[in-house]
Amino acid sequence: MSLHPTPAFDLFNVYFERLYDPTMHLVLTFDGEVDEAALKTATLRLLAANPYLRSRFSEEGDGMPCWTEIAEEEWARAFVLLPEEVKHDHPPAPLDVRRGPQVRVSLARTRDGDQIVVTCHHGFSDAKGIIDLAHHLLATYQAVRRDPAFRPEPLGWYDRGTGKVLTQFSAEEIRRAWDEEEPFVDNWRFPAERQGRGTPRTASRTFSPARLRRAKEFGRRHGATINDIMIAAFFLALMKVRADPSDCGAPRALLTSADLRRHLDHPEACPPMNLSVAFEVTLTAGEGDGLEDIIDQVTAVTRRRKAEGFGIGCILYYDEIYGKGMPGVQAFFDEMIQKYEENGLKNPVFSNIGVLDPAWFLPADGKDGKPLDLRDARFLPCVCWPYGFLMSLSTFRDQMTIISAYEEGPYSEDMVERFLDAVEGYLP
Repeated sequence: MSLHPTPAFDLFNVYFERLYDPTMHLVLTFDGEVDEAALKTATLRLLAANPYLRSRFSEEGDGMPCWTEIAEEEWARAFVLLPEEVKHDHPPAPLDVRRGPQVRVSLARTRDGDQIVVTCHHGFSDAKGIIDLAHHLLATYQAVRRDPAFRPEPLGWYDRGTGKVLTQFSAEEIRRAWDEEEPFVDNWRFPAERQGRGTPRTASRTFSPARLRRAKEFGRRHGATINDIMIAAFFLALMKVRADPSDCGAPRALLTSADLRRHLDHPEACPPMNLSVAFEVTLTAGEGDGLEDIIDQVTAVTRRRKAEGFGIGCILYYDEIYGKGMPGVQAFFDEMIQKYEENGLKNPVFSNIGVLDPAWFLPADGKDGKPLDLRDARFLPCVCWPYGFLMSLSTFRDQMTIISAYEEGPYSEDMVERFLDAVEGYLP
């Protein structure tokens, strides 16, 4: 069987399993019945075309972990029929990155239409990659419906590293990014009941198109994007639910994500992989502050990061640790976990998945041959346990949905719900 070393971003996103379950799901709800046989065929042919999809994460041997192909009889795990629809307050089962395949396509029959759930592990792909994979799945499904002999073009063992991003910058820009790269400083956390594991849950809020319009109007007045506005609301909601007087007027940081594909010449041609980074946003707010009081701080940080070509420093940082081999990688994670356990601090994370455009998943014909429409699309993020905490945003047909996936027990359901209420309350 063929095997290929895992690049740094893959390796680190597997080992972040010490903080959360790195499984992600994209739930697509259609208004009719999908052709089950064509969907299964499309799934298996995607595996045949992409060697990484038909691989497992393997730590065997003395060197760095590898992507190792699994036997063809194991590919069947990539397609699953669910006994009931996916409920948005209970995430689907996780995906085992060490067993493979690296995608699971689940089909659920409901009275109102079928659900297709595309599941990936963050060690294989970031959120943009899973959306792209769902696009290729539906395109292959439609092609198979029209020509049962259709097979997607084989990808081969494509480059999954970040070198393609670094080539877009000069040696001077890279050197400056490395000199200016600063380590993350954890200075607060989402309120937790206890450490340990619990029951995976999700909590969400979906806002009307009118709410999005009002947010955009606010953004135009303040030179802010929707992403900026959500970062500000996320920050203020954290302060509100913590109700800790020491937070007022003190610098507090959160992490948010950026897609490195923006640096590529042809980002739309990028196959599924890990090309997203986290960067820190540090803000201060006083008691009673609202969105308009801190939005300028947010826009200043995000504009500066964009001007600096953000993401380069993160690539160099991970590459340096990766270059020390597995002892260096293990030491990095051991030290990180030890610090969390000693001081109980872990900056929360906000991730904007972006717009889930129906055109990216359509056209798709139903089992009866009639065109299907997409009634809903939403992204279910990684499930966190203390001290990690994550909220994601995705937008479908001008409806914004914020979701937090967490483990109940270590985290209180009431606290998470109050937090989402607070985020909603700070939005325009």
